[in-house]
Amino acid sequence: MQEILYLEVPTSDTTAVRDWLHQEFMPSLAGAIAKQMTPDGIRLAYSPGSTTEISSSAEPPSMLKASAKSTAVSRKDASTNLSQELSIFVWSLQRTTYLKVFRWAERALPQERQILQQMTAELRDRFPNRYPEPPAIDLTQQSIFEALADRYPKTVRHFQDIPNGEYDLTRVYWWEQRWREGVKNPQQPKQVIFRQENLGGSALKAPVLDYDLIYIGGALGVVHSAMMAQLGYRVLLIERMPFGNINREWNISRGEFQTLIDMGLFTPAEFESIIAREYVDGFNKFFDANNPPQAKAAVLHTPTVLNIAIDAEKFLRICGEKLRSYGGEIWDETEFFRAEIGDRSVTIQAKHLPTQKARQAEGRLLIDAMGTASPIAWQINGGHAFDSVCPTVGAVIDGGFEPGVWDALYGDVLNSHGDISRGRQLIWELFPGRGNELTFYLFHYHQVHPENPGSLLEMYEDFFTILPEYRRCDVDKLKWRKATFGYIPGHFSIRGNDRTIAFDRLMAIGDAASLQSPLVFTGFGSLVRNLPRLTDLLDTALRHDLLKVEHLNQIRAFQSNIAVTWLFSKGMMVPTGKFLAPQKVNSMLNTFFGVLAGESPEVADRFIKDRAGWIPFNRMAIKAAWQNPALLLWIWELAGAKDLIRWVGSYLNFTLSALISYLFAWVPKFSRTIQPWLEPRHPALWFWLLTRSYALTYGMGKPQDGFVQVRKGRSPNLQPAALSKPLGDR
Repeated sequence: MQEILYLEVPTSDTTAVRDWLHQEFMPSLAGAIAKQMTPDGIRLAYSPGSTTEISSSAEPPSMLKASAKSTAVSRKDASTNLSQELSIFVWSLQRTTYLKVFRWAERALPQERQILQQMTAELRDRFPNRYPEPPAIDLTQQSIFEALADRYPKTVRHFQDIPNGEYDLTRVYWWEQRWREGVKNPQQPKQVIFRQENLGGSALKAPVLDYDLIYIGGALGVVHSAMMAQLGYRVLLIERMPFGNINREWNISRGEFQTLIDMGLFTPAEFESIIAREYVDGFNKFFDANNPPQAKAAVLHTPTVLNIAIDAEKFLRICGEKLRSYGGEIWDETEFFRAEIGDRSVTIQAKHLPTQKARQAEGRLLIDAMGTASPIAWQINGGHAFDSVCPTVGAVIDGGFEPGVWDALYGDVLNSHGDISRGRQLIWELFPGRGNELTFYLFHYHQVHPENPGSLLEMYEDFFTILPEYRRCDVDKLKWRKATFGYIPGHFSIRGNDRTIAFDRLMAIGDAASLQSPLVFTGFGSLVRNLPRLTDLLDTALRHDLLKVEHLNQIRAFQSNIAVTWLFSKGMMVPTGKFLAPQKVNSMLNTFFGVLAGESPEVADRFIKDRAGWIPFNRMAIKAAWQNPALLLWIWELAGAKDLIRWVGSYLNFTLSALISYLFAWVPKFSRTIQPWLEPRHPALWFWLLTRSYALTYGMGKPQDGFVQVRKGRSPNLQPAALSKPLGDR
């Protein structure tokens, strides 16, 4: 017996596929083959002497010798008691259908290839890829539950058991619609940023402003805004949701969070108070039952990656309290809809949602921290804000698992329990929290495409259906605490300046700037790792009023060592409209993670935390290609010539950056030495030198500690630029 075909049929209706095999599929060799129905498919049994009959009817007399040879083969098969047939069966997993064909014979059967090609073509025609859209709804006429119950029954049923479930499901729908609007209209993004006309008056007269910085987006935004308020800047934070509500949980490591302690934003005691759980180990394992031997891998253990589960709501609450204690303000339940950029200020138009009352604020600089929901990111990038995205759904439960299903001392960092499902390689994360809490995420890497933007609602229907497949449980017995969801974006950069993250008096941070790791793929850890860099550069720009686009566009967390790994992300995406061998993505993942598992724990830790250098990257890439040569062909098939050429450019830039970083490793220390002389005299030149210094260190995954000391010892003549309206008069 030998497996000769493995297909994924992109439908959850496995019964329909089985019925199609039973009732509609008929191989072209029907006269020579007996089709027999089975509970899960069909058997195609070759009739005795069928080889001779087929050959004599289909081949000229000159081929009779070959026919006689085929007859001898069939007799040999009969003598070894092997029935000559093809066994075809289907099964359901991950809310999709899989089909396999096994041959019961020692050698290929007559016209076997034609039969498989015919069946595959007819299957693709009968069950094509479909990318359903959520229905248009009117919530003034019905509830979100009533509107979505027919299309997403399990999602509606379980959201009704989640506290604030109606609000959260409405937000899921809103976010998907907002994302789809941006993806489907890339050439005509909604305009929200406008140039303010010059109203005349004295050019020397400074405007009377309430704020230095206005942040839009209260998740990642509150971390950065609290840091800037601590430095003495007047800060306003605008958040669409009630402040402190967040539809994600966050994990990090002690070493990474230490950055916030070193910068004075958190004390060690405050950090300990927000730890919900600390793990002994984290597991990374991808399904490999259908992989070739060279693409199977052991579990990758990452005990210091995402091993601290933090209480996200308490973390945000502390950041908010600190922001207010430093003089900052928070406008929550307030939606931004317009910004007017002038020569000396930026004016924000917003609306307080509970009262529908218009609100306006004016400041020196606007910070976009709205993530993928940001209309600003779409506008300033000409409709090409993101190349990829991870549609992510999940939930936090507070019990309901049977004892022994999962040990709370361990996290599941990356895991798959099946192959490609309806054009996506689904990946799980599981992180225990406080008490009996468990946080689940289900996501996939996705190519941004107008016909297939990626659906949160489809993912939630998958989540509630296949959770028992991933971890043994009864979904109806789980005690739901909150929903977790979002679109986490990515951008394939070659150089540090090939994506716009700024406008005059406006810049983006976090997911709005596509600031994330290509593996763990979340903006929180990446923002924290780069916070000293971003804060120092923004502080310098504000103190010297370097707020034009040419300056602000340099305040980014680009890393050439991360840019070169975007091909890894690309290899996890199934192109829209294409069919891949179901096991292909898992095979690539296991190849790479198998190489990581063979490295020291320190190397794996650095790679996943965006710290891998040029030599480790090349060593692991060569090992992966040597171990699984087919990998190169698979990447070519997924990426195509255009993206491979782009990647070569990214790799050459990485190589050049590594060389420059090595040759000019002395520059960051030297720049700090000359700072007291250079900065007051030539601030723009100093800013340029500072950005280059960070590119040599942070840009290569090598953080430096200089900012903390520089901030504490900042010269009195380099304090934040004073505005005409003092803090006490607001």
